[in-house]
Amino acid sequence: MLFNSIEFLIFFPIVTLLFYLMPHKWRWLLLLAASCFFYMWFIPKYILILLVTILIDYSAGVLIEKWKDDIPKKKTCLVVSIISTCMVLFIFKYLNFCSANLVALAQHFGWAHPQKVLNIALPIGLSFHTFQSLSYVIEVYRGNRRPSGTSATTPST
Repeated sequence: MLFNSIEFLIFFPIVTLLFYLMPHKWRWLLLLAASCFFYMWFIPKYILILLVTILIDYSAGVLIEKWKDDIPKKKTCLVVSIISTCMVLFIFKYLNFCSANLVALAQHFGWAHPQKVLNIALPIGLSFHTFQSLSYVIEVYRGNRRPSGTSATTPST
């Protein structure tokens, strides 16, 4: 669904109206559902990519908070989270680019290298989501915020 489409022209006012009609405590659920619906409009299975990165980084945030006094475990969680989240971005954004360049390099030197480009469409907003997710984990690691879903308040900076 594009921002300049008829579908969006219908979708946005409905979501906005429902947002203001709903009780305040349920608005987050509406926004979550509407965001997922909007994201899935183009290629529905790409929501799984977001769910994987969300689960990785949410789990890392919870474990970092749990192990806040055990620096090696805390740092390991941060590193695993950063690497796995960046790998998702790399696969979808840069794998075809790197593969095509390796094939071109092999052809330049006369090596027989089969061309294996996956032709994966880049999910909408994946870079933005990746950097938001990374910043969440880094902020939890630094102690500037608590993991989402915990009952404690956010630490002051």
